[in-house]
Amino acid sequence: MMRLLSVFGALAILLAACTTPEPSAPSMGSDGKPLPRLYRIGFADKSKVQFRMLDAVNSLREAAGARPLKLNARLNAAAETHSRDMSRQNRPWHFGSDGSSPINRVQRSGYDGVFLGENISETYETELQTLSAWMEERSTRRVITNRQATDLGFAWYQEPNGKIWWTLITGDGSQGTQEQVTAE
Repeated sequence: MMRLLSVFGALAILLAACTTPEPSAPSMGSDGKPLPRLYRIGFADKSKVQFRMLDAVNSLREAAGARPLKLNARLNAAAETHSRDMSRQNRPWHFGSDGSSPINRVQRSGYDGVFLGENISETYETELQTLSAWMEERSTRRVITNRQATDLGFAWYQEPNGKIWWTLITGDGSQGTQEQVTAE
């Protein structure tokens, strides 16, 4: 009897493994379009997200006739600090909770170049959707396509609820003349 039960048990497990679950239909909104999925960025995704943004920014810069940027660790650190601080303040703006400006944060990070501009965003969208929105606005597009820029800092802070605070910083590591551009 025990042997018979174990055979049936094994058969049940085998059959369960062979059945393919039906794919779940995407959740639809009232407009009939699929609802957006929560965009989660894992710790292991950090460099992938940064390089995806760098590649996209450089493609846009090439189309605008500007030279490519390179990621700068110190600008990344300044951007990450500001993204976390905006979350703590619960508002997207260019000043830190300690009253610091983008220039102050870039200097504190130890960046040797000249700060050129900062774009910020509070959203649930991906980095590429955010970049697309920045490119639609003249002031934020200028930060991205500034021909003086040589370096890029890009980082974010994601809250447990999924909200993402993005910060993009450009700088001139060649010590060129300073043109300050900030935008939201």
